[in-house]
Amino acid sequence: MGETVEFASNGNDASGYLARPTGGSGPGVIVIQEWWGVDDSLKVTADRLARSGFVALVPDLYHGEVAGHDEMDKAAQLMQSLPPDRAARDMSGAVDFLAGHDAVTGEGIGAVGFCMGGMLTWLLAANRPDKVKAAVAFYGYPQGETEPDWERLEASVQGHMAENDDFFGPEGAKALESKLRDMDKDVSITVHAGTGHAFMGPHNALGTLDEELAEELWPQVTGFLHDKLG
Repeated sequence: MGETVEFASNGNDASGYLARPTGGSGPGVIVIQEWWGVDDSLKVTADRLARSGFVALVPDLYHGEVAGHDEMDKAAQLMQSLPPDRAARDMSGAVDFLAGHDAVTGEGIGAVGFCMGGMLTWLLAANRPDKVKAAVAFYGYPQGETEPDWERLEASVQGHMAENDDFFGPEGAKALESKLRDMDKDVSITVHAGTGHAFMGPHNALGTLDEELAEELWPQVTGFLHDKLG
């Protein structure tokens, strides 16, 4: 269903996986990778969004590098060595690419991210309030010095976090929700009872996939994005 595309990234070039709906057009959604890179599971997710009527683009933040699901040390190294400024440029370039794409309709661009990508989804929404109008972040959020200027956040945001998560704890998630609501931001974060990190991951790399919950949440996610974007 998808294809590899190239787009401008602040004077440089970046690439990504683009999946279009059967009807050919729909609202644009950026899908932001986990720490593994742009692997087959992310492409499956983009294809699923395309089947729900979205034009989905997965920017390749690692520029071709991918870790296998049994290579957690490599995935951690790739994530830690990712230049934050380059990642920001590539995500912003992906937003501009979708915003100018002939197949993209609706009001603004959406963003969906998982794990590392969940955290980056918040950053993208805060850094591109001119275009990003809806965001869904799974088991990831900025903490401490990584937090952006939340005053700039204008998108409506759904967060879905795990109860048992050593990477992004539920207490921090609820504290972030409280802080942003106090700033009158349209943010809702749900901590799903009994879940572990990566509970949506079709790869089930951590043995935490909750297929029943995933099937329950996907219609909520797509309904939210269509409601906000068209």
